[in-house]
Amino acid sequence: MGASHLNLKTLESCYGANLVAELCMKQIRNEACLLNIRGLDPLVCLFAKIADSDQTQAFIENHAINRATAAGYGSIAVSTDPNPEDRLTDAGTTSSTQQTSISKLSAEELVKLKESLHKQLGSGLHVPSETVQRLTRPQAKKVNPTIPVEPEWFNRPNLTNDFVMPRNRHQQEITPIGSLPTSAQELLIISDLLFCMQGIPGQYVTLDKKSEDSWTFSVDESLDISLKVLTKRILPLCSNFSTVARFIESKSVFVCGMVNHALCAAMREVIKNYFVNICQLEHQLKLGDLTLHKLWFFVQPASEVMEVMACIATAINKGQCKGGAVLSLLHERTVGTTGDPRTQELCTFLAQSACVPYFDMLEKWIYKGVIRDPYDEFAVEEHESVQREKLQEDYNDAYWEQRYTICRERVPVFLERVIDKLLNTGKYLNVVRQCGQDVKFPGAQEIVYTMQEREYTVQIEKAYNFASKMLLDLLIQDKDLIGRLRSVKHYFFMDQADFMVQFMDMAELELTKNIYDVTPTRLESLLELAVRTSVANVDPYKDDLRVELLPYDLITMLFRVISIETEQEKAYKKEKEDLHLTGLEAFSFDYKVEWPVSLILSRKALTCYQLLFRHLFYTKHVESRLSSVFVECKDMQHRVPFHALRHRMLHFVQNLQYYMMFEVIEPNWKEFEDNMKEVSNVDEVLQNHTELLNCSLKDCMLTDPALLDIVHKVLVLCLKFTNFLEVMVGAKVAEDKMLSKFDSKFSKLLHSLLEKITESGKLTHEHKLMNIVYRLDFNGFYTEKLEQLAVEKSMISDQSVADAVQ
Repeated sequence: MGASHLNLKTLESCYGANLVAELCMKQIRNEACLLNIRGLDPLVCLFAKIADSDQTQAFIENHAINRATAAGYGSIAVSTDPNPEDRLTDAGTTSSTQQTSISKLSAEELVKLKESLHKQLGSGLHVPSETVQRLTRPQAKKVNPTIPVEPEWFNRPNLTNDFVMPRNRHQQEITPIGSLPTSAQELLIISDLLFCMQGIPGQYVTLDKKSEDSWTFSVDESLDISLKVLTKRILPLCSNFSTVARFIESKSVFVCGMVNHALCAAMREVIKNYFVNICQLEHQLKLGDLTLHKLWFFVQPASEVMEVMACIATAINKGQCKGGAVLSLLHERTVGTTGDPRTQELCTFLAQSACVPYFDMLEKWIYKGVIRDPYDEFAVEEHESVQREKLQEDYNDAYWEQRYTICRERVPVFLERVIDKLLNTGKYLNVVRQCGQDVKFPGAQEIVYTMQEREYTVQIEKAYNFASKMLLDLLIQDKDLIGRLRSVKHYFFMDQADFMVQFMDMAELELTKNIYDVTPTRLESLLELAVRTSVANVDPYKDDLRVELLPYDLITMLFRVISIETEQEKAYKKEKEDLHLTGLEAFSFDYKVEWPVSLILSRKALTCYQLLFRHLFYTKHVESRLSSVFVECKDMQHRVPFHALRHRMLHFVQNLQYYMMFEVIEPNWKEFEDNMKEVSNVDEVLQNHTELLNCSLKDCMLTDPALLDIVHKVLVLCLKFTNFLEVMVGAKVAEDKMLSKFDSKFSKLLHSLLEKITESGKLTHEHKLMNIVYRLDFNGFYTEKLEQLAVEKSMISDQSVADAVQ
């Protein structure tokens, strides 16, 4: 006590009694909450009176300042900030917002003061480090703000059925029961047992020790041996009642959730009948008709009931179950008691009662698409941070998958088979509701728990079929999804490319500029002019087409997409933008999509369309340049080798373009439209659309970096060759040496491409890519060279094996 008194004096001299009193009160209050202490030492009352008395505060503060000045600590002025814990940050240093000023303390003295405060708080006041951290750090925010705050009067420890004795009760000397006649012993022990069965300790049957969930009891050793045996048979009922009573009282708080609340209410109904039986037994005792043998006979049914409920309560407490987990446990208990009709009836009653709030949430979800889950119990979890607007902003934002998700630990076992349909039903209705349409399921019925799962799974399937049809009709009929997708196909896949030819001719000068010299508004005007003077003018969605200049080329864009959610994602995001791109290399289309069509045409899907478009557009540009350079090089028509190489390049580009558009995209699109005629829900639409894009990207060699790199190099080489021809025409000279280099490099790249495609086909057993080999090598022109390369590679492989053996 002396050390504690000295520490308090030191704190008072440094910071004033008001601050010390408030800090001590705060610390004691927090420690009391941790220890579940309801009554505090009168010292707290003393501190409270000091804190409330202005005169006492002024006197103690002046006294503390004088003592501090005399001790050499300098002048200390203490404010009356209502949050004293904010004045002490980092174990005693002054914060930027406080009004405490220390005028005469040097740096060394301040360090010593900090160390002294650490020591005093650690030894004198016996404040644990966790408590100091809790006092100095800001209060943590509530995890779930929808859970109400419990008032202080809610916790009343003496109003319980779980054997709590009054504190001021004086123990009286009790005559040993063995000194009484056997008949008197029986009456007294019956009375004690009836008390214990209600959660009240008796005189001769007393509380022994408390386990995690219940009490154990001890019986007066002097009790008659026959009576003691019967008494000990009845005591498990009292212990199980303690477990159930404790469970009901502890699980009735808000944070435990409505399922536990409903289960507790059902248990209260059972205990209500249990108390009625005890009253009847007490009446029999007063009439003198109750013996210990009769009591044992009468309480056996109640013992079975209480044991079942105690087992359920113990299992829920050990598993910290909540919501769907509680229902799973109750269902398994119900199924496990098939051979015991009485126990099964009790478990069924408890399960049905606990399911009421859960099924209420379930009905709101599958009938209206709304989640009302204030205590985080329902199987479907809503993530409000995921907004539908991000569908047009982030590539990897999966609104459809992330807005509503399944929380597996909250799924009752009897809903496992239909949980996916349950999730999708609410998602479909939610989309329809967000579009402003009234959602009302005409076949809505109350769902009630039963061991026959089919009775409520059938209702969920009906709601699912209604919701999927409603959303599908909204997308296909009201929002014209197929028309939207065809419009996107016309522009991004250039299947009606007359507008693209006009646009490329008009925008050629603009696209050859550096990306930062290109005027986007001019490109928009030229695109609009090209669209309105072509067959695309009949498209009702032509105004949704946009021009976009991306600050990276096709290869970089592809690698960024491939690296999403991988270790390389950050590396590609940190790459600097290429400042040397031309408008041609950066050009792409974008498309404006409204909700709910954006579920299908999300940013992820549009990025796939952009990848395919940029590849086709660049190929189209190379084809145009190779075709136009023939007209520009009239004076070089006698130079057959130049035109032969140009023809080989043009043959490659045209066949590559034909392969992508007519052997990949068109067949895939035809299959997609055929599948769309048979879809029954939005998930099938998403699946078919995703398969369309994935197959098109794969077959166009956009998902194979090695193949794409070779194709890109060939196309770049073709453009360099056209530029070379233009320079030669301007200079009116011919460079046979340069021609030989172009021819050699083109042949080498083409051989490498054909070889990789052939090897890929052998490994993956996919033959669609082989079509481009047959097109480019239709007359066997490259076959001899490819066979020669294969022989050389085989010889090198055999030589390496021989070297390894030696």
